[in-house]
Amino acid sequence: MRKPTKTISGVTPVAVVIAPRKCKHGTCLYCPSLNVPQSYTPRSPAIMRARALNYDPYTQVRARINAFRAMKHPTDKIELIIMGGTFLSYPVEYQYNFIKACFDALNEKKSKNLEEAKKLNEKTKHRCIALCIETRPDVCSPEDISRILEFGCTRVELGVQAIDDKIYKLVKRGHTVKDVIEATRRLKDAGFKVGYHIMPGLPGSSFKKDIEMFRKIFSSQDFRPDQLKIYPCQVIRGAELEILYEKGKYHPYTNEELIKLLIEFKKIVPRYCRIMRVMREIPPEYLVAGTTRIDLRKVVAEEMEKQGLKCNCIRCREIGFALLKGKKIDKMLRLNKIEYRASKGREFFLEVVNKDDIIFGLVRLRVPDKSNVLLVRELHVYGPAVEIGKKSKEVAQHKGIGKWLMSEAEKIAHDMKCKKIKVISGVGVREYYKSLGYKLEDSYMTKEV
Repeated sequence: MRKPTKTISGVTPVAVVIAPRKCKHGTCLYCPSLNVPQSYTPRSPAIMRARALNYDPYTQVRARINAFRAMKHPTDKIELIIMGGTFLSYPVEYQYNFIKACFDALNEKKSKNLEEAKKLNEKTKHRCIALCIETRPDVCSPEDISRILEFGCTRVELGVQAIDDKIYKLVKRGHTVKDVIEATRRLKDAGFKVGYHIMPGLPGSSFKKDIEMFRKIFSSQDFRPDQLKIYPCQVIRGAELEILYEKGKYHPYTNEELIKLLIEFKKIVPRYCRIMRVMREIPPEYLVAGTTRIDLRKVVAEEMEKQGLKCNCIRCREIGFALLKGKKIDKMLRLNKIEYRASKGREFFLEVVNKDDIIFGLVRLRVPDKSNVLLVRELHVYGPAVEIGKKSKEVAQHKGIGKWLMSEAEKIAHDMKCKKIKVISGVGVREYYKSLGYKLEDSYMTKEV
């Protein structure tokens, strides 16, 4: 049975889970230890699939592609998502072998090395148009960043949880706010799209403090992520937090408190940010305390509508979700530009929208501090995925919106007197950028201005 939301944002997400391994810093207070990848439970869907395949990356990718094909989803534009813990803390050889195996599975052919596998993927049937890696803010060195560029990575999700050193110490997080700030800047300066995992309701926090921290994430130039996953703290069996809960020393938010908090969060989120997910799906048998509502996002949206409020995040404005709700789509489009400072650089967020503020596509640009290079950190055209080379009357993909946005990016580069444009491109999108006059240079698609 096809689930339209799986590919409604224009890509087909394929999650691949790494083998279980203890975190070097120890175990966070809220994190379960259940002989599966850190922070997961044995009955999480992705973990169950991965365990059945012995965490083998090749067979995981093949199995997911076959599942999507069976559900009649297009499988030519794949976003690989490496899940299961701090991938960059694993042995370097394991990392290279894992990524190569993923590309081999997409290519349906085993290559001699990673470079050959990536080259083959530029024109293959299942192209890796984006690659996401999760890491900790303290495992994000210049060497790590150089390596993930070689992997073809385009997006990095940081386990931030909170931005308070006292809370970090209390929950045994093992890093500092300074690590978050430095990792965010390094990643943006390398052209990556940066996501934060946020965990409201941690020990040491409060309703008021959570709102203050969330507001600071977007008011301070040190942070300002491009994406968010909001995972309210829950008490999970096998976590040290379970002991505190049983002693009456910790209480998670109630459903009512969470709805109220999430509404406050959504009122703060700027237009340039996308809330990827709200809530983690923890199987009930592993949940000791905390909300069991995995549909909180929907509940919050309905409550905001009642109150006459609107979430301006990218996901809430995407054309795909508007189509899913049966909305009539006005196709008169305009370009909207936002400029802001973040992580010691200048950011430009360009979006193509209609009169109802439905977003059809975006490009995310950056000029790092003391640089004469314009980085294209993201180019995305929204709407249900359309196969490469095909067109659809109903959706936004393959209608020239990407070329329009790249043309505007080049104008900004010229106005800024930049000498070069560098695009952090998924391996499977290189052919598209070649058609626009870009060439591969190191790990970027580049063009002289």
